[in-house]
Amino acid sequence: MTIAMIGLDTAKNLFQVHGLDEGGGAVLRRKLHRSELVGFFEQQPRCTVFLEARGAGHYWGRLLSGFGREVELIAPAAVRPFVKRGRKNDAAAALCGAGTRPETGFVPIKSVEPQAVLALHAGRSLPVKQQTMVANALRGLAGEFGVTVPRGLHKLEELAALASAGEGIPAAGRQAMAELYAHRRAAAERVATLEEQIVRHARQDATARRLAAIPGIGPITASLIAATVGDHVGAFRSARRFAAWLGLVPRQRSTGGRTRLGGITKAGNAEIRRLLVLGATSMVRRATRWDSKAGLWVRGVLARRPVRLVTVALANKLARIAWALMTRGEVHQAQGRAPAAAATAA
Repeated sequence: MTIAMIGLDTAKNLFQVHGLDEGGGAVLRRKLHRSELVGFFEQQPRCTVFLEARGAGHYWGRLLSGFGREVELIAPAAVRPFVKRGRKNDAAAALCGAGTRPETGFVPIKSVEPQAVLALHAGRSLPVKQQTMVANALRGLAGEFGVTVPRGLHKLEELAALASAGEGIPAAGRQAMAELYAHRRAAAERVATLEEQIVRHARQDATARRLAAIPGIGPITASLIAATVGDHVGAFRSARRFAAWLGLVPRQRSTGGRTRLGGITKAGNAEIRRLLVLGATSMVRRATRWDSKAGLWVRGVLARRPVRLVTVALANKLARIAWALMTRGEVHQAQGRAPAAAATAA
């Protein structure tokens, strides 16, 4: 029995193993405990191991590669069609099926350093969401007692002060709102601490520094793209494929020879896509002062298209520019001219 390839379905403690020989026949099906996995692969001959690019996939990819195994990570979306309905335990066999298809694209294995940077971004993302949730809850509770302030996170301090001094609010209500405001301030402090480390990475990493020079891409977005893609940008053969991976291309509903385009696919990395759209939104709002070739393009599209559509189109363009800079190792140079100081002041 010669094992040529192994599909490894990872989990917290129990791992499913499915082995195929050179002819594609199943020769091994086992369930291994986490403590048995390393010893099992040490006894196996050299073979190709297919893993799903999720959870601890990159960790196991680095570990098994150290044993001289050829490890390939597969995106979950590419594995899902090979899982038979109602047979979730056949995920290891589905990995072998997906890995042997010629059209399957593999995910590069990340090293420890970029994964640590991505941990910073994940740690920042949670308290950012919590700030919004707490702010909405605080406004809702205060509104129940007739206390309101204008929109904006910077207005929450005023809202907390009004709620604390509100004579018509019982002590229990004031305490609840005070606790929410304290939680929001603590989350904001955590976000600021993590952002300092992310900005430090963006300034030290050469790829992130080049990306941060693109209008609409700040240090946080640049750091996230550099840590996620980094040296593996060659996996995307064109700028359009990179934008498609981020889900910034239209969904096609073509039939009968007609090409019908819908909304964007929203596939791939949602956090990078969200940050690119936020950066594009900021640039669209300042389009009248953006005197360059890109600014002229934005103003031209705004004249005939809705603002939201222009924002997503600009995010697509930013993604393509980022791909070009990472692929060619170039520094961004805006085409056109910036407004003179006197004209700007006027």
